[in-house]
Amino acid sequence: MALSLGWKAPRNGCGLLLQAMRSSGLLLFPCGRCPWRGAGSFLDPEIKAFLEENTEVTSSGSLTPEIQLRLLTPRCKFWWERADLWPHSDPYWAIYWPGGQALSRYLLDNPDVVRGKSVLDLGSGCGATAIAAKMSGASRILANDIDPIAGMAITLNCELNRLNPFPILIQNILNLEQDKWDLVVLGDMFYDENLADSLHQWLKKCFWTYRTRVLIGDPGRPQFSGHSIQHHLHKVVEYSLLEPTRQENSGLTTSTVWDFQP
Repeated sequence: MALSLGWKAPRNGCGLLLQAMRSSGLLLFPCGRCPWRGAGSFLDPEIKAFLEENTEVTSSGSLTPEIQLRLLTPRCKFWWERADLWPHSDPYWAIYWPGGQALSRYLLDNPDVVRGKSVLDLGSGCGATAIAAKMSGASRILANDIDPIAGMAITLNCELNRLNPFPILIQNILNLEQDKWDLVVLGDMFYDENLADSLHQWLKKCFWTYRTRVLIGDPGRPQFSGHSIQHHLHKVVEYSLLEPTRQENSGLTTSTVWDFQP
């Protein structure tokens, strides 16, 4: 299966935010406008049509059946094609990763965690955790991902769930001056040692500068389990993954939400 060989491996090794260290970007639709109405080649309606044609709307096989998402599934052509035939940047956003699933489930089950609060979804991907925060009553949301196609996908996923699109920052936020957030959530981001170190320092600064609460979702990847951040984590909840997610993630069986307390 080309997907597992070409696109899933980087979440266990190098990939998404290694590219971010060299990325620049912009804020999409800060006033709630759909991104394909703005400027830039990645806002072309043809890309929107391409994503709609080559992803499947699904809410099954994950921890959050309440949320519909456009994802790559076995019924999609590019699930089986060679990864290099995909014409855009690697579609990490097109997989609902287990750490994000755990975070989203937790926010849906515990709306008081986000109700009336400002939330940053770091490395948002498909946008599910930001969507869960919106469904649970967050007052302000920013979804951050370095991939402009992810920005398009997040907007489409907002529409699927009958939500007004929230702002999306397409830039490496680790290189920017920190803003004040009540809560930062990030799932499946500790898959590379250098990135893990950068995230650890950035999250500590967030906590000590603004007393921001930080929740991390991870299914137990070695880059996370073996990192020094483990000394500053409190387990909040652990979920058993559904069988489709287990099969897509090399047999990982659970995913945990951690509270970062440096």
